[in-house]
Amino acid sequence: MAAYRIEPANLMFALLFMISAVSADQFAKTVMVELVMQPPRSIPVTSFFNLTLSYNEGVSFGLFADFFKTRPQVIIVATSIVALILILWAAVAKNRTEVAALGLISGGAIGNIVDRFQRGAVTDFIDMHLAGWHWPAFNLADVAIVGGAALLATASFVSGSPSGEHTLR
Repeated sequence: MAAYRIEPANLMFALLFMISAVSADQFAKTVMVELVMQPPRSIPVTSFFNLTLSYNEGVSFGLFADFFKTRPQVIIVATSIVALILILWAAVAKNRTEVAALGLISGGAIGNIVDRFQRGAVTDFIDMHLAGWHWPAFNLADVAIVGGAALLATASFVSGSPSGEHTLR
């Protein structure tokens, strides 16, 4: 059985990425809601990217919105537990890439939790589209989650396992 030892430096590094993700996400959402989207509208930025304000009461892509609309505490508690587990994982991780990835994922999760407390739903505003097909709107917290997951996957391929001994540092 592997021994897990909390590394304070890893914990601080993960918290730095987590706080950065939450801060960037909340700043962007505040600017969009309070300044840019007054009045709410769709703003074409490029041929494939619009700024469009929307609110998601469900989980990914609005799934289970009816269930979580009447029980928001369920998703808040579940997401909080996941974020805590990710930070604990980061504290015992074997390399900095994994630590940064876990910090980004937990920061994105917390950014969306903050939204649920403040607005009762997650604020989305990035609308990507191509040839009339729109990807569901998303936000910077989602970017942090996906970016962190991609970084974590990359780290696992480079090292052979998510916490493998043979890593690039």
